[in-house]
Amino acid sequence: MYRKTEKSINSCENFELEGSLSSDNRWVIMAKLIPWSEFESEYASLFSPEMGAPAKSFRMALGALIIKEKLGISDIETVEQIRENPYLQYFIGVCTYSNEAPFDASMLSHFRQRIDIDLVNKINESMVKKNAEETSSPSKKKSIRKS
Repeated sequence: MYRKTEKSINSCENFELEGSLSSDNRWVIMAKLIPWSEFESEYASLFSPEMGAPAKSFRMALGALIIKEKLGISDIETVEQIRENPYLQYFIGVCTYSNEAPFDASMLSHFRQRIDIDLVNKINESMVKKNAEETSSPSKKKSIRKS
């Protein structure tokens, strides 16, 4: 049965985001696998310490490029998806949800220029090594056997 009420028509006008992000979300899981801080200084070395506008963080830059490639979307659509999705905002290192775009779509071309294939390969190697170490540690083996 469906009963039409005035409240149901306008019920989302005051939508609020409450609660916390789910730890089993693919973007939360992937964010934990990437060694963001390990490569931050290498990324920072590409910028002048005195000149220019402050750069976006390494996590934001790499995260946006990963989102774009994983979803197979344009630069403009990448920014829109990030703006609309709290999980994607978390993935790029934003601490609180905002309906504002964290950067202009044109920034993705700058991110691509700074994060080249060599750096991406280093990050991948680090992730594989970290994963191999974690799965071969004795404490992980014990917890796996109990399952």
